[in-house]
This record gives sequence, C-alpha cells and structure tokens, in this order.
Amino acid sequence: MSTFHNLAFYKFVRIGNVETTAKDFENLVAGLDMKGTLIFAEEGLNGYVAASPESAERFISYCRADSRFADVEFKLSVSDFQPYNRMLVKIKKEIVTMGRTGIDPAHFTGKHVDGETLKKWLDNGEDVILLDTRNEYETKLGTFKNAVVPDIKTFRTFPSWVEENFMQHKNKRVVTFCTGGIRCEKATAYMRQAGFEDVYQIQGGILKYFDQTQTTDGDNHYEGDCFVFDHRVAVNTRLSKTEHDMCYVCWATLTPEDKISPLYKANEYCPHCADESQRRAEKRRFKAIETNKQALERRFERAKKARAEWDAKKKPAEESRNA
Repeated sequence: MSTFHNLAFYKFVRIGNVETTAKDFENLVAGLDMKGTLIFAEEGLNGYVAASPESAERFISYCRADSRFADVEFKLSVSDFQPYNRMLVKIKKEIVTMGRTGIDPAHFTGKHVDGETLKKWLDNGEDVILLDTRNEYETKLGTFKNAVVPDIKTFRTFPSWVEENFMQHKNKRVVTFCTGGIRCEKATAYMRQAGFEDVYQIQGGILKYFDQTQTTDGDNHYEGDCFVFDHRVAVNTRLSKTEHDMCYVCWATLTPEDKISPLYKANEYCPHCADESQRRAEKRRFKAIETNKQALERRFERAKKARAEWDAKKKPAEESRNA
C-alpha cells in the first residue's frame, strides 16, 4: 500500500518576482510524484499538496534552499491514498482573499501562541476570547468550546463582521484560529490595524494545536472535528480521517447520518440540497418535455409541408391521365 505525505503550508513574505518564482516551482513539481495546489502572490505562498515521501522531502529541501521560504512550517499528515486529482500552480492577487488594502502580514501581524501554551491558558481559566476565523461550513464540524464563531460564508466578509460585531473587545486578549494558520495570521494583521491591542493567533492553526496537545493530559478544549481542504474532508483531534464526506453538488459536509438519509444519493443530492436539486431536476424535466413538444411540432410542420408539396406535384399528373 502506498503512503502519501500531505503537506499544508504558507508564508507571508514579499516575493517580488511572482511569475518567475511560480514558473520555477512549476518546473520543480513537474518532476515530482506530487498533486495539489500552490498559490503565489506578491504577499507570499500558500500550498496544500500530497506526495510520495521522497518527493515531499525533495520539495521541502527546495523550499529550505530559498531564503524567502527557508523557515516555512510544513504541517504533515499521512494518508494511504492520494487526496488530490492534479497539480496546479496559480498566481493570484492574494494567497488568502480578504479584499482589504494595506494589510501586510509579512511585517505587521499579531503575536503567535503555540498549542501547549494556549491549552494552559484554557486549563487555568485565563481571561481570553477565542475567535474563529473560518467559514460557516467549516465551523459546523467543530470548534473550540466557548469560542466566538462569526456567521460568515467567506473570509472576505471577516473584516466587516469584526467592525459590526466585535469592536467592543479591542482591549481584551483575543486568540484567533483557523485550520492551518494562514487566515488567522491575516486576520490579526487586519485587527491590529483596526486597533486591537492584544491579539494572538494559534501558531500553525488548529492542525498544529491538535499535534501539540494530543499527548497532553486533560481536556483539549476542542469539540468535534476539523474540516480540511482535501479528500479526507475532516480529521479528529488525533489527526486521523473521520467518517465525514463531501457533497460535490452543494459542497456541504456530510455526516454519517446524512449518508443514510433517504434524501442522500451520491453525486446527485444530499439532505442539504435535496429540495433544490429536485427543483432543478423538475425544471430540467419540464424543459425537456417542452423541447420535445416543440421538436415534434416542427416535425409535423415539415411533414405537412412535404405532403402539400407532394400533393401539388401529384395533382397535375392525375389530371393529365384523366384528360
């Protein structure tokens, strides 16, 4: 059985020559047993890939040899299948989209707190506000106990949510978190610019927190599982794949209960989109019926016209015979 090393990583750093850098990495991965996505922008690098152990090591060594990416922290997990379909190298305006100008996580961001230290804070009941920076479909699977969970569909709306709902906590100790650290790092850069004085991010995100606390005693203060952006869908606090799946029609996360529902049919609909899927199916059926009716009417008209033309040619011949 093959083993794949899943790597999740990012680095906020001024790249300068984005197109050249992206092309160099594209040439590198073309020779590796690797699939996933690399995103480059002026503000840095974001990646999630899976590779054979040898290819993963070669990729890491290549990054270590580049001063811009030498200290990238790679979150490693192991799977017995390749969770990605292809290898993509992309250039974008931002490696994680916030849509706000003047945010510079490479030079101006919140303080980092490691998983073990955060757990001690929570064990001791210290006055700290945990703020989830992830999207709604992710937070449904799990989050930290007593965390503030914004009702946001995309990270782009996080700043406006803070401005409308969270500014009263500007003087409190706030710890932001996300899956791997990239969103909460950009979130703290924005929040510091917005005037928050004591804002932190979990170093390496939830996945690193799981890694650092899974052997510690007592409650780890996290309830549920953590959504991940590959075919594993979600991992538990031991970083093992769970029984969650994905509906590739509506992109909802499916629980084991969802998959035994009569409203679930793989690759067609699930309990979260069954009504809408059936509505669309009925619309397609009605359109197909109307299309077939129109086609049949056109066929009848063509047959009627052909009959009239045939009758018009036949009539002179009959009159000639009867003369």
